[in-house]
Amino acid sequence: MTTRYKAVVLSKTSDEQLGDLLDEKYHLLQADSPVQTLQLAQEHDLKLILIDGNSIADDDVIGICRELKDNSELPVVVLGHEETLQHKLDAYDAGCDDYLSPSMMFELKARIDRVLFNKIANDQLKMQLKQANEMAFIAMSDTSDLGVNIQFLLDVNRCNNIDELGMRLFQALQSYGINCSLQMRSRYGVKNMEANGMAKDMESVLMSECKDKGRYVDFGRRSIMNYGGVSLLVKNMPVDDEKKYGAIKDNVFSLLQGCDARIQALDNLQSLALESQLVKRLSGQMSSMMSAVDVSYQGVMRDIADVVENMADGVEQSLQFLGMDERQESALQNIMETGIVETNRVFNEGIRVDEGLKVFLQKIDRVFADDHVDPQEVQALLDMMPKNS
Repeated sequence: MTTRYKAVVLSKTSDEQLGDLLDEKYHLLQADSPVQTLQLAQEHDLKLILIDGNSIADDDVIGICRELKDNSELPVVVLGHEETLQHKLDAYDAGCDDYLSPSMMFELKARIDRVLFNKIANDQLKMQLKQANEMAFIAMSDTSDLGVNIQFLLDVNRCNNIDELGMRLFQALQSYGINCSLQMRSRYGVKNMEANGMAKDMESVLMSECKDKGRYVDFGRRSIMNYGGVSLLVKNMPVDDEKKYGAIKDNVFSLLQGCDARIQALDNLQSLALESQLVKRLSGQMSSMMSAVDVSYQGVMRDIADVVENMADGVEQSLQFLGMDERQESALQNIMETGIVETNRVFNEGIRVDEGLKVFLQKIDRVFADDHVDPQEVQALLDMMPKNS
């Protein structure tokens, strides 16, 4: 039997269509005020709060969302009608976990499911993470921010993929006591991450939309920091502590620079790997083509030699019927013999050229046979090729 999760819909009107859409997985309760919503949260094992922005004014939605998040840890999803980035930023700053505008309503169930699963995962990890964070804080309490950054920059060069890079960054950020979402953009895709490994849709969208808005995008207690292919959304900036606020921005930014440099390095390594595969396949393709050309070429040359020899035999047999004197016959025989000799010479020369190409292709195969190419062998190949004039 499918588990049905309890959720409350805060709305000034009753939306039967919403109930029908979510009825399979959610048991929806109705509330018309934040007070009633919080009361239902105390009386029932609620997993989610939905705010119907279509029946509530925009300014009221933001205030309601902030009031609910100040008094409850339940995730809040706003079903709004505003499409603007600023309204989404305001809603997120008020504590909204996701915001679905009219153009996104087709994915309502999937988005709500992801918010719910993030809540469940976070609850399960909460006790373990609390203990781990306490131990990490004790271990790193005597370590300066500079030391943490230097260690990260040393470790980052050993990261072999984007996922490992993101987790190392989150480990470094633990010393700053900040809660973050991360987005890394490489030439081969975009990776959104949370400290627990699960990305949240709304935060991913906000970072994508703010990545070209400057190095810092500040709103409320949140800040989005951008550098190159990296964006970091800090959810709990210490806005009341100016010194700590500035230190976090300055020190964390250097971590983003190191992260971006490693993303570029990983992109280059992947590009080199693809280029190496291309060269290997081209070499194999050329070898196959040359084998076919070789067979065809030698067959043509043999046929030409046979034709010339047959012509010589025919001419020699016909000399006695042509009424030519001995001197004329000798001259014609010399011409035919010279033609046979030259044909054989051209044939043999063609074979030598073909063998040279075979040797060159064999050397290419040997050079790229291993994953790690020997630079000296590559240089030797280059020396065999004519330089561009």
